[in-house]
Order: sequence, then C-alpha cells, then structure tokens
Amino acid sequence: MNDIIFAHPLYLYLLTGIIPLIVWYILKQRKKQASMQVSSMHAFETPKAQTFKVWARHLPFALRMIAVALIIIILARPQSTSSWDERNTEGIDIMLVMDISGSMLAQDLKPNRLEAAKNVAMSFINGRPNDNIGLVIFAAESFTQCPLTTDHAVLINLFKDIQSAQQTGIDDGTAIGIGLGNAVNRIKDSKAISRVIILLTDGSNNRGEITPVMASEIARTFGIRVYTIGVGTRGEAPYPFQTPYGIQTQMVPVDINEDDLKQIASTTGGQYFRATDNTSLKAIYEEIDKMEKTKISVQQYSKKQEEYKHFALWLFAVLLLELLLRNTLLRNIP
Repeated sequence: MNDIIFAHPLYLYLLTGIIPLIVWYILKQRKKQASMQVSSMHAFETPKAQTFKVWARHLPFALRMIAVALIIIILARPQSTSSWDERNTEGIDIMLVMDISGSMLAQDLKPNRLEAAKNVAMSFINGRPNDNIGLVIFAAESFTQCPLTTDHAVLINLFKDIQSAQQTGIDDGTAIGIGLGNAVNRIKDSKAISRVIILLTDGSNNRGEITPVMASEIARTFGIRVYTIGVGTRGEAPYPFQTPYGIQTQMVPVDINEDDLKQIASTTGGQYFRATDNTSLKAIYEEIDKMEKTKISVQQYSKKQEEYKHFALWLFAVLLLELLLRNTLLRNIP
C-alpha cells in the first residue's frame, strides 16, 4: 500500500461534500433536543454522566460518512506502483527488408510471393513482442516504411498496406544493395545487444549504386548480422500478365542470385535460406526466431496494481457494523 496513486483523482473532490452532511447532521440533532420549564433546578444539580448509548447513537452516522468516503476513494481507482519486477526479455533489434518488385507477384507461393512473405513476416512480428522491429521496402529505390518500434500494431498495419512496385507506381527493379544499406543506416546506432537484418528478395541486384557485397561489408563494420532469404521455386513460376483479354498466367524463369545472398549472409555472420513454397518460408522464419533469442535480465517497475480491494473490504466491514448496531444495541423501539 506504499506510494498510492489514483487513476481518477478528480473524484476525490467529492470528499468535500461530506462536510455539508456533517453540518446538517449537527443542526438536526440540536433541533431534536427537548426543553421544559421548571420552577427549580435543584433536582438537576448533580446530573448523571451520559451513558455509552447516548454517545453511541452518533455511530451509525459516522459509519455512514466513512462508507461514503470509501466509495469515493474506490471510484478514484487507487493504484500501487511501488514494487520492482525482475524478468527476462529479448534485447534484439530487427530490421525486416522486403523486396516489392513486380516479380514478387509470381504465384509459385500462394496467393503470390509478396502476400505470402507479408503473412509470414506478420506472424514473426507477433511472436516477438519485446523486440524493436522496423521495416524497409525496396524495388528500384528503397524506402523506410517503419523505423524500429515496439508498437507492433502500427507495424502490422503498415505491413498490410504494402503493395508491389507496379501497384504503387514506383520504379520497378531490384536494388538489393540500396535496400540493405538503408536498413543498416536505420539500425546501426541501436544500443541493443543483438542487431539483425532479415532480407527477403526473389531476384538479382539490377539497380542502385551500392552493390549487395558493399552493403554487407558496411553491415559487418557495425556488427550487424544479416539473414537472407531467396523466395521462389526452382525453374519456372506462374506470373499474371495483363492482356487485352484480361489477366492471363504465363510461366517465367526464376532468377535469384543466390551467390550474392550467400555472400551477404557469410560476411555478416548470418545465414542464407531458400523458400520454394509457403511451408518452407514459414519454417525459415521459425528457425530465425529460434536462433535470435538473446535473453537479458532487466529490473523495472511492475505494472500498476489496482488497490481498490482493500478499500472495498473496509467498506463492507463498515456497512456491516452499522447494520449490526442499528439492529441490536441502537435499535429504536417504536
């Protein structure tokens, strides 16, 4: 019960309303005093001391005022914040880097590569509530969709809004080096114990002034580990094309520069994965999730504890005592 605070302190002003009630009670008691005229006060020169019952008759009102005060305190929601809590939590910052080039609409993953990658990444985010996670997207250019944050609800909503370069009207292409470099810039100043980038793409670097190898060297300089994921089946994949007769699906060759992705992972101490379907993509994120579980012990204030129960017990006791007094010791006889 140390350091009690109130969630709604304005309710405490209602306590001032008890003062008029006390004044009203005192005035009412004075009016109840009977008076009579006598010829002599001799018989009253040594009055008897007032009995306990005379004083006890005021107890029900006092108890009622205490009950009112307790109700007001309960409405103000007393809370305690004095306890310390020691627990384990992840000390990891993660930047997700996602390819949104037009080829991500290929349908070898269902419903397509982009949607499959979004769904798995959102599940990954939901499974790491204690981590700072950010998002970078890239096609011919790179954009920071969300900086590092623990507000995962906002991050999930941004993920849901991701569309391919063709759908958003930005220049198409695959600038892996630019995307990775942007993510490194966003995470390099982090103070987390572990800093990780998960880069997902389905193509080869064909745009941008920074090569993937150069970007990986920069990441290594800052001690950032990069996991790379190549998305796409082997051989050919179905791709939807807009034609005068509507959307038609044609088979196109899958071109992923696995050598670059492997080198990025090797240079930074990460690992390369190949996702050929939805199941393998999900398994990759699950494996990364298991590998990146750095636990640290932190001491912090625990969450606010509601303390109204103590006041509620006192309220119950006061009302019960008033009820007993009115029906036993102070019972009125008609």
